[in-house]
Amino acid sequence: SVFVSYIFAVQFWRDLNKLPAHSIAHSWFKAAVFFNALSSVGVMGLAYIMVTKNNHPAVYLGSIYFYLHFQYNGWFFFACMGLLSALLIEHGVAGASLKNVYRLFTVACLPAYLLSVLWLPLPNWIYALMVVAVFLQIGGWLLLLGLISPFLTRIRNSTPPIAQKLLLLSGIAASIKLLLQAGSVIPSLSKLAFGFRPIVIGYLHLVLLGIITLFITGYVIAQNYISVSKLMVRGLAIFVLGILFNELLLMTQGIADIGYHVITNINGLLLLAAMLLFTGIALFNYGMQKSTK
Repeated sequence: SVFVSYIFAVQFWRDLNKLPAHSIAHSWFKAAVFFNALSSVGVMGLAYIMVTKNNHPAVYLGSIYFYLHFQYNGWFFFACMGLLSALLIEHGVAGASLKNVYRLFTVACLPAYLLSVLWLPLPNWIYALMVVAVFLQIGGWLLLLGLISPFLTRIRNSTPPIAQKLLLLSGIAASIKLLLQAGSVIPSLSKLAFGFRPIVIGYLHLVLLGIITLFITGYVIAQNYISVSKLMVRGLAIFVLGILFNELLLMTQGIADIGYHVITNINGLLLLAAMLLFTGIALFNYGMQKSTK
């Protein structure tokens, strides 16, 4: 899988360079495949641990968080931002203005990894670098929202209502994620959060389900790659409900764990949330197949 990602990155990069026209979206895509390849260093770290049998907690967790960070903050996020940039350019947003958003997030991505390892004894200058990365990301996000604002009416008029809602939910999830990151610069809060598994899983689900999945689904609908039926809309509604229920349960469980309280039937409730997610996406896919036929 790792070596295939290397081959894909090289081939995709070459194909982008062959295109007659270039935009800022291409820079996002190139950074995305680069970070995908870079994330494999975390996988190599785990392989090293297995070979040497030196299962030091700091190396083990550091390797896992390195892989995860450059997957969801690099590969996934940058690919989605590339798609979003291309979409915004179609609606009249200046590509030159979007370059500044790209620069801020690109510069911030590498040092933002430090947010995942705040439990390590880091020197003050590294901590300062991490704080700068947080502010760069927030600055990039606010700049992006400011660039989109004048074009909202035009975007609404040419985007199906269900796609608008999905993209809005994805944007809200991204804003929450950035605020949580900002809060995690406080070392005591970071140690508390990363010490309890449900909070870590809830954070990852917020990114992977709330931001990435909802954005991609909204994007393909906005671009009219698929036609949406009532059954598909119902499926998406159930899926979104499943995301919200899942997040609520994981965060509640995490907070309860901090106080060493046990929530009865939490596993059954999480199973119910998983069933909602599965039912929603199954209805969406069934409705898409039926619509295609």
